[in-house]
Amino acid sequence: MNQTKLLFAGADEYLATFVEAARTLPEIELLPYEPGLDLKGIEYLLMWRPVPGLAAALPDLKALFCFGAGVERLLANPELPPHVPIVRMVEPGLTQVMSEYILWQTLRHHRRIWELEEAQEAGRWAPHWYPAAWDLPVGILGLGELGQAAAQKLLTFDFPVRGWSRSRKNLAGVKSFAGAAELPDFLSGLEILICLLPLTPETTGILHAGHFAHLARGASLINAGRGLHLVEADLQPALATGQLVAASLDVFSQEPLPPEHPFWRHPRIFMTPHNASDINPASGLREISRQIGRHRAGLPLEHVVDRQRGY
Repeated sequence: MNQTKLLFAGADEYLATFVEAARTLPEIELLPYEPGLDLKGIEYLLMWRPVPGLAAALPDLKALFCFGAGVERLLANPELPPHVPIVRMVEPGLTQVMSEYILWQTLRHHRRIWELEEAQEAGRWAPHWYPAAWDLPVGILGLGELGQAAAQKLLTFDFPVRGWSRSRKNLAGVKSFAGAAELPDFLSGLEILICLLPLTPETTGILHAGHFAHLARGASLINAGRGLHLVEADLQPALATGQLVAASLDVFSQEPLPPEHPFWRHPRIFMTPHNASDINPASGLREISRQIGRHRAGLPLEHVVDRQRGY
């Protein structure tokens, strides 16, 4: 069998698991990048963090597959050849685990788990009330593959779900809002706000005090999009005034988050280390293999990034 060479770069911490997963795909020859490697004949690249000079040094490069759903690091790299398509990672494992994370954190905020945690720490028996799911409006910023999957998951638990995106979507059971003009109406009265947007100049800083003011008082925030979506300086004041009651953050403007950062010590900020949705190596490579098969057959690649839009 003729193998297709797939160069792996910019995510060395995941290399061992990808090498192991590649053993189940005889049609793929996974090549870990190292200086001095002969790059001739390599047509496909799987990359996360840009490796300086690498993409431009691949004379036969035909497609660049992004390691995850976010592509802003790659788009910010001026060395990427403009004619080479960048393909977002859209695969069942990535989508499934993100929808699980969103459900987990939504239920955490719905049931106000921090009140139980605080009572347990104090040794205090403290039954508390929480509303029915159908009385708790939830809004998702970003209705791409991940946002749509999260919305469907929340609907099965009877949460009333709204969605906001650049262009209007038609999803059964989801009230759709689109464009800047409809953003205030989307936010109005939400009890839980979830961010799953791509990072673009238009979405940078979208989670700020002015937008928090539209939410129901005592609302919660879940950010699993990108760290730069949140104006971090606005979060603690919103928590202090009670406009927000709690937040779940998976992404940060600086990663790893420095030990001195005040978020570590805030009792109502729950944090995870940017692992809400890690790629599954086996299903990720199967998806890349499928896409390469399409490409070699003369069919268009799917999930290609629009470089003007930024996603």
